[in-house]
Amino acid sequence: ILRNIELIQNKNADPGLVELRDILKLPTIPRIIECFDISNHGDEYAVGSMARFVEGKPDKSGYRKFKIRTVSGRDDFAMINEIVGRRYQRLKKEKNVFPDLIVIDGGKGQLSAAISALNDVGVELPCISLAKENEEIFVPKRTKSIVIAKNKDSIKILQHVRDETHRFGVTYNRSLRKFN
Repeated sequence: ILRNIELIQNKNADPGLVELRDILKLPTIPRIIECFDISNHGDEYAVGSMARFVEGKPDKSGYRKFKIRTVSGRDDFAMINEIVGRRYQRLKKEKNVFPDLIVIDGGKGQLSAAISALNDVGVELPCISLAKENEEIFVPKRTKSIVIAKNKDSIKILQHVRDETHRFGVTYNRSLRKFN
């Protein structure tokens, strides 16, 4: 029976998403993933970006840009905290759909900042960070990072989400600088 339930739940799901659920020990298949990144250009131009992926594919109508409001100088942790907090405070207020997984571009510090923001908002969601250098995945309450083999669909999905969020943020940052 358990096998049948699993087959029904996994039905129509991207195998990479099922793999992600299993590797990260998520409660559900991460059908909706939201990823956050900070794009800095000097001290004046810092913006946040968020890309939303549904069923492993970009959902451009769900992308969001953030002007940093509460942080001056270069403090990625505080900026991640601000934009994650703003995003989920708003979703909570509007009673909107939350993602199945939040991905933060960065390491342990960025992850801690995001978790802190979620706690402040009173929202419990699976949240990880992906550090570019060795494609290490950091998970809350886990000291060791997770490294997924480069040929796995699951890591390709996470990289696509992260790279797309980064691209979107850099484009937004450039557009702001062009008009100033």
